[in-house]
Amino acid sequence: MRTSLKIFGLIIFVFFPILVFGQAKISADSLIKQGVELGHNKKYDEAIAKFNEALKLNPDNQLANYELAYNLFISGKGNEALPYLEKVVKLNPKAGGAFDMLGTIYDNNKQPEKAIDYYLQGIKGDPEYQRLYFNVAITYYKTGKYTEAEQYAIDAIKLDPKHSGSQRAYAMATYRQRKRGCSLLGWCSFLLLEPQPTHSAEAFRYIKNIINYGIKKTDEKKINVSVNPDRPSNLVIPFTVITATENKKNLSPVDSLQLQLTALFKASRAFAADKEPTIIQHYFSDFFEKLGNSDNMPAFTRLVSMSAYRDENLQWFKDNPGKLEALDAWIKNTKREF
Repeated sequence: MRTSLKIFGLIIFVFFPILVFGQAKISADSLIKQGVELGHNKKYDEAIAKFNEALKLNPDNQLANYELAYNLFISGKGNEALPYLEKVVKLNPKAGGAFDMLGTIYDNNKQPEKAIDYYLQGIKGDPEYQRLYFNVAITYYKTGKYTEAEQYAIDAIKLDPKHSGSQRAYAMATYRQRKRGCSLLGWCSFLLLEPQPTHSAEAFRYIKNIINYGIKKTDEKKINVSVNPDRPSNLVIPFTVITATENKKNLSPVDSLQLQLTALFKASRAFAADKEPTIIQHYFSDFFEKLGNSDNMPAFTRLVSMSAYRDENLQWFKDNPGKLEALDAWIKNTKREF
């Protein structure tokens, strides 16, 4: 009998810590689940309290550390989130989301070098995490490193071609490098994803600036072109634009724009003449050359100029039913390759 009691006591002694640990784990998971739900309902302080409770039970719980950091960050307490994110990336060097948040916090703190360092660490650990490429492109752009911004924007586009912010980052970075043809195609690509007037006004201003750059009409028969020939492809734009509307009378602004964009798209292979990355030749130039040779340019022009000529363009679409659907179908059926 004594032997049986000893064995039973031994069993309790051995398995009791396991039972307690299992209960703690379940409790930590339950607290995390509650915290996530509270965070979704924007009850950030209550969510933070739940995650702190979970960490008392399991300090190395990666999810609890990350969710606590996220709720601190989203509630305006980014600096308080830093130690928890550092814990996450120490536990998991492939945690792209944690590196992304670290970079964003340091970028918000006006420490771009540190932000870039974390973004690049994240890319090394999680090379498929698209937002890291996008954010490092934006940070490089803000620090005036436009070549680097362009390259990482390209990488971001390759990972997610439908991410409009990456298209915008590419368009801005190339514009700052005076690669106006590349920037034009970037802005047009952006507008296919963000055609709403609230988002497209900036893009359309850039497009008009690029189209009109260096062109000055002195009188009815004389036009001066003043463009720095440092990039041969930049010379293509003004002469293509002038030729597109030459000797054409009584054109409306939208009609002129359509002729100009059509001619530029057909000549867009020249924009890659300055040894641009292959993305220009394929993803941008090939696509827009095909668009320029299609019957969809009237609808495309109306769509991208909606912010400037809203009433006129809406009326045109009303008078031409099916044109927008035809453009949309063409875009979906035209493969864009890198």
